[in-house]
Amino acid sequence: MPEQHIASKPIVWTIASSDSGGGAGIQADLLTFTALGCHGCSAVAGVSAQNSMTFNVIEAVSPAMLQSQLDCLLSDMPPAAIKIGLIPDEQLLLLLRQWLEKNKPRHSFRVIADPVLSTSSGHNFASGRLISRWRNLLPLLDLITPNLPELALLSGMPDAAISAQVTQLVQHAKTAVLVKGGHSTSDDVVTDQLFEKDSYFELKHQRITTPHTHGTGCVLSAAIAAGCAQDYPLHDAVIIATAYLQQALEHGYPTGNGAGCMQHHGWPSEYRYFPQLHWPADYRAQQGCMQQFSFASMAVPIGLYPVIDSVQWLKRLLPLEPDVIQLRIKDGSEREVAQQIVQAVQLSRDYKLRLFINDHWKLAIKYGAYGVHLGQQDLATADLKAIADAGLHLGISTHNYLELLRARQLKPSYVALGHIFATQTKQMQSKPQGVKRLKYYAAICQDIPTVAIGGIDAQKLAAVVGSGVDGVAVVSAITEHSDPERAFMQLRQQFRQYKLEAHYAYST
Repeated sequence: MPEQHIASKPIVWTIASSDSGGGAGIQADLLTFTALGCHGCSAVAGVSAQNSMTFNVIEAVSPAMLQSQLDCLLSDMPPAAIKIGLIPDEQLLLLLRQWLEKNKPRHSFRVIADPVLSTSSGHNFASGRLISRWRNLLPLLDLITPNLPELALLSGMPDAAISAQVTQLVQHAKTAVLVKGGHSTSDDVVTDQLFEKDSYFELKHQRITTPHTHGTGCVLSAAIAAGCAQDYPLHDAVIIATAYLQQALEHGYPTGNGAGCMQHHGWPSEYRYFPQLHWPADYRAQQGCMQQFSFASMAVPIGLYPVIDSVQWLKRLLPLEPDVIQLRIKDGSEREVAQQIVQAVQLSRDYKLRLFINDHWKLAIKYGAYGVHLGQQDLATADLKAIADAGLHLGISTHNYLELLRARQLKPSYVALGHIFATQTKQMQSKPQGVKRLKYYAAICQDIPTVAIGGIDAQKLAAVVGSGVDGVAVVSAITEHSDPERAFMQLRQQFRQYKLEAHYAYST
């Protein structure tokens, strides 16, 4: 019998302490890794005696034991990411620094640290030497996730503004900082703040009122590590982890007479669990205006549509009665581009075609196109209010969770998700997303039309449609085909068939 191929899982380590109650520490980390599709390994730094009500005692392992665990794991199961949690002894933090200095450059894993300095039951670990060791560890960390009291202790500036505390903490390191806002006085909204080298934004989510909150910091940092292990950019890993924590909190359950534990489900797939993203006012000019506008809705499903770069292509395809086409003109003088758009808009009216103009939003407004399609960089310069006021439909390109949430908050007519596969039609800064991620993105867009784009051809179309998207944009599968007209008709027929099959499978 042939051996069945089983896909490997990313390996994530937790270097932390055991929670005998099972709700926090290494136990919570391993549950989180498993729920998010990773294989978890553990290096135990301390063993605690605790339950849902009290934290009685903790004993640190010897430096030799921690060293042995780390070296043994590294020799056979190297990590894609490491989460560091409660380290109860300063000597262990010193050992960790030395071990990371030696091994991180060679293995290129990412390190996420939750600097546990106290417990919710009141146990305090915050000695001056331990805090100093945490500070010395910073240059080797990719992200540290302090809550507000921990940030005050680590920065040594409890009365300063949060941004000043973060600056003081990482002034000699490149470490990103996620400041958790759960200890803030707001009753309804929790605001976390992500500080990276060249960016800053806030993640706001509704506070879930529940007594079952044991291990929230452990779960959040473990989920970030799991996202990093699957090669998500750091900001996306933070967004995923925030949604995962919201989902786990909502389904928390009692375990004893005190604070209960969170329920570990799978990948977060409901939009309500994801945070609202906010940038400070002086930063919005770079990130695109986050005001909400009323863009025209897509009353008819998008379907399969070509992306073309000239009126000549438009003329070839119009006799086939396409419903939607995107015109993406990258070359030519301003006058030549304007002439093509004027002609394209007139042809689209003659054929009742829904024509989206890529980038050239001023010309699209001036000549009355059906819609505009904008990339992320264009959002910073386009007049979104003018587009909305002109009654144009708006499509926005996205390439990750950050861009997708940002686009959703603008409430466009549709969002494009890409690039799904490798493509040669344009230079891409991001990596191909793949069908697995496409499914995740589509799942949180049930209330807004989605379009998959990037490297999609007849062989890949079924898997893309099966991801749950509403439409598919194709470029080279038509324009580089030996018979573009036949290719378009076949792709359109295939798309419709796959959609019917997916609908039938869902309804039954």
